[in-house]
Amino acid sequence: MNSCTTVLARRVLVAVAWIALSAIALAAPALAETTLKMVPHADLKNIDPIWTTAYISRNHGYMVWDTLFAVNDKLEPQPQMVDAWKVSADGLTYTFTLRDGLRWHDGKPVTSEDCIASIQRWGKRDGMGQKLMENTQALEVVNARTFRLVLKEKYGLVLDSLGKLSSNVPFMMPKAYGETDAFQQVPKESVGSGPFVFKVDEWVPGSKVVYLRNKDYKPRSEAPSFAAGGKIAKVDRVEWLYIPDYSTAVAALKRGEVDYIERPPHDLIPLVENDPNIAVAAIDPLGQQGWLRINHLNAPFDNPKAREALLMAANQDDYMLAVVGRKDYYQRCPTFYGCGTPYESDAGAGELMKADIEKAKALLKEAGYKGEKIVVMDPTDLPTLHSATQVTIQTLRKLGVNLEIQAMDWSTLTSRRAEKKSIADGGWSLFHTNWIIPDVFTPVNNIGLSGGGTTSAWFGWPEDKQLEDLRSDWARTTDPAQRKDIARQIQVEAFKNVNYVPIGQFYVPTFYRKELKGVIVSPVPFMWNISKG
Repeated sequence: MNSCTTVLARRVLVAVAWIALSAIALAAPALAETTLKMVPHADLKNIDPIWTTAYISRNHGYMVWDTLFAVNDKLEPQPQMVDAWKVSADGLTYTFTLRDGLRWHDGKPVTSEDCIASIQRWGKRDGMGQKLMENTQALEVVNARTFRLVLKEKYGLVLDSLGKLSSNVPFMMPKAYGETDAFQQVPKESVGSGPFVFKVDEWVPGSKVVYLRNKDYKPRSEAPSFAAGGKIAKVDRVEWLYIPDYSTAVAALKRGEVDYIERPPHDLIPLVENDPNIAVAAIDPLGQQGWLRINHLNAPFDNPKAREALLMAANQDDYMLAVVGRKDYYQRCPTFYGCGTPYESDAGAGELMKADIEKAKALLKEAGYKGEKIVVMDPTDLPTLHSATQVTIQTLRKLGVNLEIQAMDWSTLTSRRAEKKSIADGGWSLFHTNWIIPDVFTPVNNIGLSGGGTTSAWFGWPEDKQLEDLRSDWARTTDPAQRKDIARQIQVEAFKNVNYVPIGQFYVPTFYRKELKGVIVSPVPFMWNISKG
């Protein structure tokens, strides 16, 4: 077992204890007028989790919408809105029947037409969705609760795609939402069918988001496991209170004014780890991968040699010490797929692990760098990303580039990064982001490996036909050995193209008051199953 796998295994073993805490009886009723107050990792400004991959929008999506399938703690897709499904003998036709009694928050029934429109819209934005739609011949209504997905050829990722855990999650939305342009946001009212109802009239961007328990929601009977199982809202009201100063948030947690802090900085652990009223838990057992994302459209990084210079200059220890500061919460990791995963490999990663500034300078010169302005977007309200950005700024200064730093909050950055503008017109060059490991552990769900350019690639828009062909080959085959070999080829090509720079793998703490029961162990924070007292 290699060092990466050993660290991950240790995290998973630690998580087992927390899984036991999640096994609370599903039938327990909510106390009257109970309110759960949570400090989210960012401000909610964009409410459409298909339009954006931002995790704050994904988390909002899980509060109000539901999915056809959902993965459990073994990353196995389980039925969620679906009651029953069958696959034809030739493997080309999947027939899905929805559970009885599913209704939107406005009282209207959830229908097959709603689901088909939602799948089609999601399939225009998400990496796994795009590959699924490429291989889909038809989506057909059978009746109000049953629909068919007909494939062009056998495809082994149908249920994995429809049960995708994280961004972009294939949330089912009303037909009118599904028919909204995938590059425009759905209405802010967020009419869903999930366990909570969004109180748009109480939403104060920059301050507070409010959700009420959906009294008409019919949960599944299974115990909760990651995103699968019964979603029982055990509190009447959930408030997301945006507190960008985490010292203030921790003080509020200690006084009992808030109940839960989603992703506090690691350096605040000593303030609460000995507090008898507060739990400190790494409830995500898999960890996150940090990225330096590159805009392939703007000079100098439209030249692969300039991108290679970034790869050569990156020092994962510098990044992780700045982001985390505690060696027991991070590891160096040379793979795009996350360490400890089935496709982990160091293939093609030689330049990444060298951290040689002088060679990086030579590569930048070889790229013909002429002093073009490099714009780095700095999300000052997210400590992990802000810290990583500071390391990049120092690295770029060592490379002697013409640097402009633009400070903003994360929500603003998630809007800015979607703009394909030139630098002269207000565009960008680089930004940092983090992804949970379930978002990167295969060639298809890792949207950062897309080479679809301005047509289908994620922000930064790398274009590489060979990458896209290999990703399609990986998705089509069901042979494990072939998949592993293709995944290795994809990684080698992605390092040549430098789609992004992996800056290390780390684990994040969550703080919450011990009076909370039923906190679910998962890479995504879920507010159902939690009770107070």
